[in-house]
Amino acid sequence: MQGQEPDDVTATLAWDDFRLVKAISDQRGLTQAAERLGINHSTAFRRLGQIEAALRTPLFERHRTGYVPTPAAEEMARIAARMEEEVLAFTRRIEGQGLSPAGELRITTAASLLNGLLTPILAAFCARCPEVRLDVVVSEQALNLAKRDADVALRATNDPPDTLVGRRLATIAWALYGRADLDRGSPLAAQRWVSPAPRLGAASAARYVQERTNPERIVLRLDTVQGLADAVESGIGIGPLPCVIGDRRLGLVRLSDPEPDLAAGLWLLTHPDLRRAARVRAFLDFVGDAIARERDLIEGRVPRQRTETISTS
Repeated sequence: MQGQEPDDVTATLAWDDFRLVKAISDQRGLTQAAERLGINHSTAFRRLGQIEAALRTPLFERHRTGYVPTPAAEEMARIAARMEEEVLAFTRRIEGQGLSPAGELRITTAASLLNGLLTPILAAFCARCPEVRLDVVVSEQALNLAKRDADVALRATNDPPDTLVGRRLATIAWALYGRADLDRGSPLAAQRWVSPAPRLGAASAARYVQERTNPERIVLRLDTVQGLADAVESGIGIGPLPCVIGDRRLGLVRLSDPEPDLAAGLWLLTHPDLRRAARVRAFLDFVGDAIARERDLIEGRVPRQRTETISTS
């Protein structure tokens, strides 16, 4: 009879039990883990007690600062991570066998690319492929496509992850912009400036500002490109912007030519297991072709009458 105990214990465990233990280990708390799994606190508490009773071992040390996993819980969390990855990989492979563009497609991009470039392209895609339902996740941070945080990413980067596949669509040009009614009596270094915050991921643009004016002239830092453009247009200060944003705002003028050091690649990326899925393939082809038609704007090649370059001295 004693030899039957391991089988009895194993029979009481389910995939959801491993998920719960992993969530508590990741979140270091029961309430946060329950929220992540979409269950209530009492259910999580009761189920954890049942798992510990079935295993006849504690899984967490309860401290005032949170739940600390024991070695048994750490092992369950590692198993759950492997199981989760296998399930996700299987799902990606099955979805890759789809024959027609249909189903939900999750896209991630930055707010500046969505508002400045992607929205009308999405409208045209929806008209072309009405069976595809788009879910757009706006984030300045890169989401994990391997874990299905998104299916497709449109990103400004010079270093796309090796784990993803895709194509470089264009080079995003940046230039210095100010309001059209800017007082040109002072050199640019003496103007009020706005700057990207380094946490935005535009560290080169933040350095660009630092190298061209004194710190006390930087009156505002922002962590979104859209906010940066609004600040320049409001007259708070001059600052660097992507040309695809700045050249579309009629109240702004360029105060420099495109700055090569600020350029970044525009990439359309997906996971290798999804690239042959019909809805993903249709989206990649459609958006890639649409953005190719906007390359002059993205790369800063616009009619000269829309820009006004002045001395930076």
